[in-house]
Amino acid sequence: MKIQKVYTTTDVHVAGEAFRIIHNVPLIHYQSLEQLYEKFPQMYEVEKNLLLNEPRGFAGLNGCLVLPPISPEADAAVLFFNHEGTVPVHYGGIVAVITALLECGHLQTNETSEYKIETLTGVISVTAIVEQEEVVSVRLESDPCHVIQQDVQLAHSRLNTKFSLVQADQVYAVFEKRNLPVEIRVEDLSELKSWACTVFQALDSEAQVQAAILLDDSALDVGRIKSITFREDQFIVRSPGFGPTFACYTSLLAKGALRSEQGLVNESIFESRLAAKVAEQTENVYQFTVTSRGFITGLQTFVLDPTDPLAAGFLLK
Repeated sequence: MKIQKVYTTTDVHVAGEAFRIIHNVPLIHYQSLEQLYEKFPQMYEVEKNLLLNEPRGFAGLNGCLVLPPISPEADAAVLFFNHEGTVPVHYGGIVAVITALLECGHLQTNETSEYKIETLTGVISVTAIVEQEEVVSVRLESDPCHVIQQDVQLAHSRLNTKFSLVQADQVYAVFEKRNLPVEIRVEDLSELKSWACTVFQALDSEAQVQAAILLDDSALDVGRIKSITFREDQFIVRSPGFGPTFACYTSLLAKGALRSEQGLVNESIFESRLAAKVAEQTENVYQFTVTSRGFITGLQTFVLDPTDPLAAGFLLK
């Protein structure tokens, strides 16, 4: 084996969604996260493919590049990316990063349990509770969320349904499951993927939609929902999703199906859960707090062998 490059990573899952935190990549000069964000697709294409794609990664893996902060108030900076490219902010990724930094000793604990993570969208405050050197709880607050448009008719001959356009961390199309003869469960995954394929075919005209959510609110009377989220590439989000949870919450509040003082638990197809509540409301704009935790699943070293025919990896959907 010939070794050309070596990378170390910490793998963390948050409610089932996997994150690969990369610690050592080739250094490049940048003056801001915005500048690094623009350079990333070209400068780190090899690293992205090697560490996210199969056979070393998989289709649902997210990348987190942790850096020294530029802002003097921040404890660390992070750039998020996935198979499609860079992502401005990923709330689940923030939970993963603060968990790895504290549990691996890269960031010292403090008495307040308050930490600040710099992202492309700004500095995000998190509360991380550490007990016996383990992060047992991470709480953070979302950016403002709002409904862009309600009761939008989906233009497709084989799917007569409506959806809500919601701005959370990105723009989501939120569909209710009431008239769909399928359940959000692993046994019906084939039918769910077929539904998603049809939806994205019809959403071509809605260029701003970045993900589609199927929402089951049949247990809303006890403060619980179940959802599945498909990204633009039709990969499934491997958790209830922080952004999707905020989007569902926003849609339900805007329709009057839920009161702002009610908390909400969102369950994924894999039965992992996220609990959220309203932190602030200004007219029809909402901010939420969510509490979760991350679990370190691996400390790994990867090498790039220049003779490896699959150095760039591949993806199976």
